[in-house]
Amino acid sequence: MGVRNWGVVAWLGLAACGGGPEEEAVSTALEAQDSREVEALACPAGVASRVKVVLPPEAHPFSSMNGLTDVQGTLYFATHRPDTGPALWRSNGTQAGTVPVRTFPLEYDGPSAPVAVGSRLFFHVYAPDTGTELWLSDGTASGTRLVEDITPGPDSSSLTNAAEVNGRLVFFRHLPEAPTELWRSDGTAAGTLRVRVVSGAEGVYFGGTAKVGNALLFFRREASGLHLWRTDGMLAGTVSVKQVGGTSVALGQVTQAGNLGLFIIRNGVNHQVWKTDGTAAGTVLLDAFGRSVNILGVLGSRVYLASVEPNSRQMRIQSLLLSGGGKASVATLPKYSADASPYLGNTATSAGSIYFAVGQGGDGPAPLAVELWATDGTAGGTRKLFQSLSRHDEYASPVFATGGGLVLFSGSPDGDYLDGWFTRGTVATTGRFAATGPGTPLSWPDDFARVGNRVYFSAFDDTERQQLWSLPASFTCPPGLSEAR
Repeated sequence: MGVRNWGVVAWLGLAACGGGPEEEAVSTALEAQDSREVEALACPAGVASRVKVVLPPEAHPFSSMNGLTDVQGTLYFATHRPDTGPALWRSNGTQAGTVPVRTFPLEYDGPSAPVAVGSRLFFHVYAPDTGTELWLSDGTASGTRLVEDITPGPDSSSLTNAAEVNGRLVFFRHLPEAPTELWRSDGTAAGTLRVRVVSGAEGVYFGGTAKVGNALLFFRREASGLHLWRTDGMLAGTVSVKQVGGTSVALGQVTQAGNLGLFIIRNGVNHQVWKTDGTAAGTVLLDAFGRSVNILGVLGSRVYLASVEPNSRQMRIQSLLLSGGGKASVATLPKYSADASPYLGNTATSAGSIYFAVGQGGDGPAPLAVELWATDGTAGGTRKLFQSLSRHDEYASPVFATGGGLVLFSGSPDGDYLDGWFTRGTVATTGRFAATGPGTPLSWPDDFARVGNRVYFSAFDDTERQQLWSLPASFTCPPGLSEAR
């Protein structure tokens, strides 16, 4: 398995005031919960089903599949086989309708970094004569092609932060010893153009952009300080929105919730939490903290944040009003062990709660434990749901909201053999999403993507290779499959 990124910084530093009565209440409730043995409720067999064997058992052991992407109701994904070469696939959710679009020669690499733009899929492919460059597919073999060899010859183009903006692909190009460039593409060589040089672009290597409305937001370091910019993919529409800090600040986390961008500006130990709608008036400093904080997500009128107190090394949950200020403490999570250092993992928002993984770091590279928590913004509604998610130091369990009230993740009661789990937000509604028929049992589910009313994912099964699986976006367990069929 490749290295997986937690998606948010692994260490949330620094101090703060102690917990209030509400925080003591949540700690006591969780300790009581941990003191009793709770048996999670598994689904009846058949909720999850294998769509197709896309990597045969004889495929090289290091073969893999990834990049599951919805393109107007059609699923696309890539397989990578060291013995035969990579391939791009499409699927309508049936075995017969899951077919390779194009198979690439053995010396090629990719497809990777897929982005849907209308009815087409843009992605990267490495070829010996062009290097890594931009490709696209319309779902046919003849329509799966190189867009342009932007960096001519075998040298590769470094293209990042691609997004669909106004029916075009907008992305950044990086060259050694040269300023970052902003580009756009309509899928043709003639329509793949440099919009402008954006020297001093900040954060584009760690995903420091956000799609808000019909614009892609990014940051630039200029002589006067750090500025927020926006682009619609055209030169006239690529403009500075607002200065958000002086010359000494650094960009922290960038994320979004609905049509609102959220970001953190670091100024030494002080961390500022900002919101933006892509306009100068709508780019507002919400509040500042004298320690490191990270954004969990948004519920209603509040944004929720996590930090780690340095003395107790406990994770603390707080919130701010999106209208500004209104700082409030929600809960302080109980300490896992005397030596553990908590850090934030993957997050998702579903049905009025924010779900988040909390790793418990120890002396080694692998965490001591990884717990799944949820909060509805109250102390009583901040609860631990599961232990443990993946404890591997190179793989973080996904935390995926289906949009149907469920959150999916990979986990294991003993932290070792990972299989598929779901939750509706309580221990009693947390269980395995069991499978039946060919392919069982499944393990290491990953790369979830919703297409229509189903969620597709990769998982290892009895073939000992990753295969394409799916399950309904919403189901009820127990007592049966009334919503799954």
